[in-house]
Amino acid sequence: MELNKLTAISAIDGRYRGITAPLSEYFSEYALMRARIRVEMEYLIALSEAGLVRKFTKEEKDWLRNSGSFTLEHAETIKKIEKEGLGNIPATNHDVKAVEYFITGQLTRTSLSDIAGWVHFALTSEDVDNIAQALLLRGAIENVLSPAAGELEEKLDGLIAEHADTPMLARTHGQPASPTTFGKEMRIYVERLRRQAGQVAERSILVKFAGATGNFNAHVAAAPEIDWPKFAESFVERIDKMRTDTRRGESGARGVLDNTTSATQGPRNEVGVRILLNPITAQTEPHDTYAELFDAMKRANAVLIDLSQDMWRYISDGWIIQKPKDGEVGSSTMPHKVNPIDFENAEGNLEVANSFFELFSRVLPVSRLQRDLSDSTIKRNFGAAFAHTLIAYKSLVRGLGKIEVNKEAMLEELCGHPEVIAEAIQTILRREGVTMPYEKLKELTRGKEIRMEDFAKFIDELSVNSEVKDKLKAIRPENYIGLAAQIAKKGL
Repeated sequence: MELNKLTAISAIDGRYRGITAPLSEYFSEYALMRARIRVEMEYLIALSEAGLVRKFTKEEKDWLRNSGSFTLEHAETIKKIEKEGLGNIPATNHDVKAVEYFITGQLTRTSLSDIAGWVHFALTSEDVDNIAQALLLRGAIENVLSPAAGELEEKLDGLIAEHADTPMLARTHGQPASPTTFGKEMRIYVERLRRQAGQVAERSILVKFAGATGNFNAHVAAAPEIDWPKFAESFVERIDKMRTDTRRGESGARGVLDNTTSATQGPRNEVGVRILLNPITAQTEPHDTYAELFDAMKRANAVLIDLSQDMWRYISDGWIIQKPKDGEVGSSTMPHKVNPIDFENAEGNLEVANSFFELFSRVLPVSRLQRDLSDSTIKRNFGAAFAHTLIAYKSLVRGLGKIEVNKEAMLEELCGHPEVIAEAIQTILRREGVTMPYEKLKELTRGKEIRMEDFAKFIDELSVNSEVKDKLKAIRPENYIGLAAQIAKKGL
């Protein structure tokens, strides 16, 4: 069966292809081949600059760095070398070796044919692969997920600005609790998301570049005059500076890596994910930094699972109204329904993404002895985790764009629970030295249906001055919001 959106096994390449397509630039096999070539070509330039290979002309360096000319046809050639062989090249059954042979073949058709034998000099495949993977991970974070998260933050910021003062009944343990504002509750999610996204941005991905078992064995045997540890450090530094894409999406939305200000953290510097050398490794870099990165991404997703579930509940309670979309069906049998599908979709995709991230963090730092290949197939699923995360971000943006806050319903529910002001009354009475005020209010309110008139009668019977009584009577559920509005607006 021919592969298209309707025949794809995975939903991320089928139903959601329109959303996940940008990730193909970072997690497809084509993208991995291109990144490997990018590393190999830059390595040749570094060998030339170190004096091991003749000096290259500017045109030759430009040609080596022109990875943008790598086409799908080229990728198919590499795949053919790997699976079937090509010309006098036998099938490699090794993807990185196939890339090496492809590059060698390309060089023989240029002025660089004399240095074709230096391709992949003294390297093991993991030297190339782990750096290529780091470039792809960073690119996906900065160029796809970051702008998507920025769009989500902007939607939440809009709700905060509009509803910082909108009073709302809070619930703790599912029961009526001291009032808050809708904007302040949305502010909590923004701050949590920024904190976790900031920890993603502050991560460094460590890579290795030291040969078969991490000791520069072949390097030293062939060129003992080179300070190979210093060479590796310098090479990874130049890799770290490779950024060819913008960090903003088409909408220009602020990304999670941009220089923004958080009320709880202060300003963040626009540094981005760093790629740094780990000088002490076996054949593979231990991937501890992968685990750190994916754990941070998992925590960011957990924040959004919390948001999705709360929005679902607010919609269920009628506090948030969903705007119906022309032609859209909520139920195949119940015509009236407008389901919270965007928030449900986000929750489900975030759960799937986090199951991947948990697997990556648990499995990738473990390798038998100096190297086993179990991590190879697992790393090929990075794109799946990122795709489900991206689908969720887009679903939340879409969902937040289709809602209205039902201020009247929120206020009615809040005023229907006057018992929430008992906290304020007993606290003021504590200040006034009234004996056992908590117990008095407990007796009045706990487990009972109470009205504002009951509070007025209770206050009239108190042994406090008239000024205090007037202050107590002025407290109402809708104005008992403390500093919620100011907290919501801080930093906007």
